[in-house]
Amino acid sequence: MESIQILIILAIFIVAILYSSVGHGGASGYLAVMALLAVAPGITRPTALVLNVFVASIGTIQFYRAGFFSWRIFMPFAVTSVPFAFIGGMIQLPTNVYKIILGVVLVLAALRLAWKFTSDAITQVPKIWLALIIGAIMGLLSGLVGVGGGIFLTPVLLLMNWAETKQAAGVSAMFILVNSIAGLAGNYAQVAKLPPNVWIWIVAAVVGGIIGSTLGSTRFNSLTLRRVGGSVIVCGPEIDICLENATYEILLRATARLFC
Repeated sequence: MESIQILIILAIFIVAILYSSVGHGGASGYLAVMALLAVAPGITRPTALVLNVFVASIGTIQFYRAGFFSWRIFMPFAVTSVPFAFIGGMIQLPTNVYKIILGVVLVLAALRLAWKFTSDAITQVPKIWLALIIGAIMGLLSGLVGVGGGIFLTPVLLLMNWAETKQAAGVSAMFILVNSIAGLAGNYAQVAKLPPNVWIWIVAAVVGGIIGSTLGSTRFNSLTLRRVGGSVIVCGPEIDICLENATYEILLRATARLFC
């Protein structure tokens, strides 16, 4: 096995542990790993969504069984996000545009992981009309880029005090799952082009997802759950890599510390 493949497998495993512990599938992390290790851009989006489906499924089960899920919060966001994620998955963006949007999403992922380290405040139920609008926007962005939308939903739920930390993780896990499936359905033509060794990557993601979601749903308290996400942003030096788009390179450098 080539050294680059070993690096990808290890990176996917680590990303799956970190992201699944906070209820995420890890798509933004997988996208960054594949971009930094020169995986062809044409297969990164469907590959990230496939890995997302497996890890988000595990996270959904773990957080649901632990009692950290609310249909009342989940449904209004999902009702509009799923069809828009399907639409976004059908849209094939020019490479340069895709790279810029992906870079911005990765920066948002970094900000999400560095979210406030305070205890949970008193929560309130989101207004349905507002959740429907937000869900549609998140779904479209998720489908365009190839993520499940957890990096958008979780901070909104926490910022607006619509859910406490573990409940936000549980809701985000299922939100990511349904959006990833919708995004794959909209981008089904690219699924056939997945790399032949994708099953090895899936195994690494599944094992990491089991470890991370178990820790997040049963072992970590709310404050620890926030700190796990924020701690990865301070690791190691930047990865010096040459990318063809300067804006994309700058944005990826800003998040390279997440995946050292």
